Amino acid sequence: MSDGQRIPDGRRLSAGHASLAFGVSSPKPGDLYALAISGGITVRPHEGRTIVFGRNRPEVHVCIGENDPRVSRNHGLLTCRDRSWWVRTTGRLPVRFPDARLLFAGDEPIPLAEGYTPLFVRGASGREHLLELYVAGPDEQQPTSRHGDPTQPPRTWRLSPTERLILVVLAQRYLFHAPNPQPLAWQQAYEHLNDLQPDAGWTAKKVAHKVTAVRTRLSKSGVAGLTREEVGEPVGNKLNENLIHELMESTTLVPRDLVLLDDYESAITEHIDPTMDE
Repeated sequence: MSDGQRIPDGRRLSAGHASLAFGVSSPKPGDLYALAISGGITVRPHEGRTIVFGRNRPEVHVCIGENDPRVSRNHGLLTCRDRSWWVRTTGRLPVRFPDARLLFAGDEPIPLAEGYTPLFVRGASGREHLLELYVAGPDEQQPTSRHGDPTQPPRTWRLSPTERLILVVLAQRYLFHAPNPQPLAWQQAYEHLNDLQPDAGWTAKKVAHKVTAVRTRLSKSGVAGLTREEVGEPVGNKLNENLIHELMESTTLVPRDLVLLDDYESAITEHIDPTMDE
């Protein structure tokens, strides 16, 4: 292996290697292929073996987002355990799976299915960095390097305590990694908020007004897909879906915010800046 970390029986994949979506040649069961635009690696499935991907080419096995400081120098791990390969996020930004599931640092690792899996990391200016993965089944036959730059934190959006609580309620199915999640309807969100704060005077109209204000603010700051004119009719849940994706991919909302649904009064003091205005 000519650059990056070495694996004793690993083999480098060149930057010009064909997409793994087209399959791989002569694999052995359990082989892992990992490929980014700058190249990749294929390795055998030894128990405990770990492949590191991230921005810092000299210290990782697969370099992704080499010139994008939004990508962490060590952004994630691919580990062989119990004859399967597992993905773990170690960077600041989540890793996104094809079904829109987001894997955050601190989440339990996710096993890779046999065959092809593309993973995505959103970087600066809306760039999407692709890491292609392929796990062989039993029946199968550049820009200036910025390795040492500090990792730029994602652009998170300022939310008041009240806005954060509303949005965690609205986005809870996404934060729980539910399959095919949808935002709560206004009435559902109102009922949940009323359970949490029975004396706060919540109404479905008040919930909708607060969320609309956040969408308007983010839209004016350059976030696309938050207005009716952009998404077209019928709108359905699209505006709130786009808002939730933006808040989660920017790590403004993360799974640990679900603590607000259990004990709002204590969590608001521990996890949210009390100096923020509504």
